[in-house]
Amino acid sequence: MPARSDDNHAKTLGELRASGWQSLPVKEEVRRNAVAKISSGEPLFASVLGYEETVMPQLANALLAGHDIIFLGERGQAKTRIIRSLVGLLDEWAPIVAGSEINDDPYNPVSRHARDLFAELGDEMPIAWVHRDTRYGEKLATPDTSIADLIGEVDPIKVAEGRYLSDELTLHYGLVPRTNRGIFAINELPDLAERIQVGLLNVLEERDVQVRGYKIRLPLDVMLVASANPEDYTNRGRLITPLKDRFGAQIRTHYPLETSTESEIMRQEARPLSVGDVQVRMPDYMEEIVATISQLARQSPHVNQRSGVSVRLSVANYETLSANAMRRSLRHGEKVVVPRVSDLDALASSSSGKIEIESLEEGRDGVILDNLVKASVLTVFKERFDVTALRDVITAFDDPETIAHTGEDVAVSDTAALLDRVPVLRVPVGSLTADESPAAVAAAIEFILEGLHLSKRLNKDSSGNRSTYRSRA
Repeated sequence: MPARSDDNHAKTLGELRASGWQSLPVKEEVRRNAVAKISSGEPLFASVLGYEETVMPQLANALLAGHDIIFLGERGQAKTRIIRSLVGLLDEWAPIVAGSEINDDPYNPVSRHARDLFAELGDEMPIAWVHRDTRYGEKLATPDTSIADLIGEVDPIKVAEGRYLSDELTLHYGLVPRTNRGIFAINELPDLAERIQVGLLNVLEERDVQVRGYKIRLPLDVMLVASANPEDYTNRGRLITPLKDRFGAQIRTHYPLETSTESEIMRQEARPLSVGDVQVRMPDYMEEIVATISQLARQSPHVNQRSGVSVRLSVANYETLSANAMRRSLRHGEKVVVPRVSDLDALASSSSGKIEIESLEEGRDGVILDNLVKASVLTVFKERFDVTALRDVITAFDDPETIAHTGEDVAVSDTAALLDRVPVLRVPVGSLTADESPAAVAAAIEFILEGLHLSKRLNKDSSGNRSTYRSRA
């Protein structure tokens, strides 16, 4: 957590008043900072991509209106990232009553500890400063979550110390009170038991909490944000109606609408792969193939669309493709690593757990995944080339002596040497890459040959880790 760097070092309530600091409810604080960002043309959250014209306008409206928000969306749609990014709209530092467990506002203390301290010391009441990161609380809703977790419970240790049960100081505050004057998030809200959901009603509407039979009332200042899967939210009815009614805004998230956005997210999220002087160079067409696999999976009748196809699939496939290319290159002692089509076979391991295949036949999962990869390669190939413009390449393979070997067992220099035997490949290869290294040339050649094979212009024979392209004649 960064150290305080501003000039306001108020240590007591009197010093805080003299500094001119003003107290704002948390939603007004968020609104003020959101207005500043919107006015300056800054994105609300720079790390959230693909929502500029859809989700972000709705979110901005909700923040300006001061609403509690529930995000609906399938897995991997950046719901949690958006929620956690809301912290950036809080002031970096905020004063609290020193020693307060619930971030008491120095101007309006609500806990027994803070009220007693003010009554005793007045303007000499000590002040502490908390960073905005500590003003955010989060709970993953699980069936065993209790009211004590969220709201609070009697602390038996404090009772054993001699306090009466009626004493407010015997309370152990839950996560919601401890996030007073901040943002509290509940992920997968419908998974909360219905009786626990009832306990949140007062938090959202009356803005207070009550613990067991205590005659106390804590007027909390909390912005509540939640996430839910639409299947749970709308079909299975596990979110009680009064709680739904108390959220001011319901925002629907979605997967990237364009392949270019999916690619941009992959570049942002994937961990760069380099070891020593060996570094992976990902061609843009290979990156596009990986993104297209996810895009096509979201349209496939063989994939359970209610389960969703997370962007994590794209990121994991991107990383696996890079890893397989590096492993292959290390075996051949190659320093320049460029992923190519034959490396796509490795995506089975990173795809299987992230796509829920719906098939009537046992053992069809691998075939369906393989077909998705092939369809993606063909889609990107057709976007890059008109097959009729590659007629000279196809004709060159009419010579029985012209064959091409590719695959994991084939060194890049052997594949790149095909340019000398089939010079008409130079133009299409040059359109794919300006990199003249053997690794980049081999990757481009393999992509062109695979595209021609999937377009039914060349034959391909595969055996083990090696494939051979030849004429269809």
